[in-house]
Amino acid sequence: MSATIIDGKAYAAGLRSRIAGAVRALAGQGVTPGLAVVIVGEDPASQLYVKNKARQTVEIGMRSFEHTLPASTGEAELLDLVARLNADPAVDGILVQLPLPKGIRAERILDLVEPAKDVDGFHPVSVGRLWLDEPGFLSATPAGIIELLRRYEIGLAGMHAVVLGRSAIVGKPMAGLLLRENCTVTVCHSRTADLPAVTREADILVAAIGRPGMIGPEHVREGAVVVDVGMNRLADAAEVERLYPGDEDRRRHLASKGYILVGDVDFTRVAPKASWITPVPGGVGPLTVAMVIAGTLKASRRRQGLGGAP
Repeated sequence: MSATIIDGKAYAAGLRSRIAGAVRALAGQGVTPGLAVVIVGEDPASQLYVKNKARQTVEIGMRSFEHTLPASTGEAELLDLVARLNADPAVDGILVQLPLPKGIRAERILDLVEPAKDVDGFHPVSVGRLWLDEPGFLSATPAGIIELLRRYEIGLAGMHAVVLGRSAIVGKPMAGLLLRENCTVTVCHSRTADLPAVTREADILVAAIGRPGMIGPEHVREGAVVVDVGMNRLADAAEVERLYPGDEDRRRHLASKGYILVGDVDFTRVAPKASWITPVPGGVGPLTVAMVIAGTLKASRRRQGLGGAP
């Protein structure tokens, strides 16, 4: 068996095209949706993510409001900025990029975001609505994964889904969304005993642990659907060769950039056992940004009394 690739990049491009059409329709009514992104500090991965969001937001005709603050920013200053964005009628969606520097309590910042503008789905109101099966904003990465699985007509109802990772950003909301789809869900983490034995029970395995290439063939049963949420920078040439033996493209990228992007799954060894698999890059990542933009359109339409996004 050789897994079929789940192409998140292609699906994200199609989603952005549909969003752009809806944005043009709103523009004809004098409305331009706006997304405000707040980043504190100089984390390279966060900066790249924010840059991609801003670029794609503008490309589809929305307004992008970027607020880049130094790592020395205090919690009170950040709270004040969020309060101003809540009150700004030009802003439909607010995204505070995580992680925040030490000394700033993320829960205080996220709690202040107006739920009607919480396009990243992190506010307690949004989280509660997820677990109560009520309409609301959803965490972008898990929501994007569900969209991808639907797009490829991968049946979910009755399947055993194993989520590896229990973060509030991916693991926990992923479990909630899979439950909505009538999966039987197991959540694994660092204290799970005999992890490979548990993950081998999965019809659908979602890896979101932030450890490059940790998930090997011993973690995956034959024919499983494998979704790799990991996005790790790998600069060790020996590790690159171990994970991608003989891959000249990755060797050249490593030599040029000093690192390559790898997932949590050992793609080379796992793909032959899986039925479907997401690559890194080009799998879950591109759709995450598109889902945030889709949430901004949804927020704008609701604020205009037009209901959710079409």
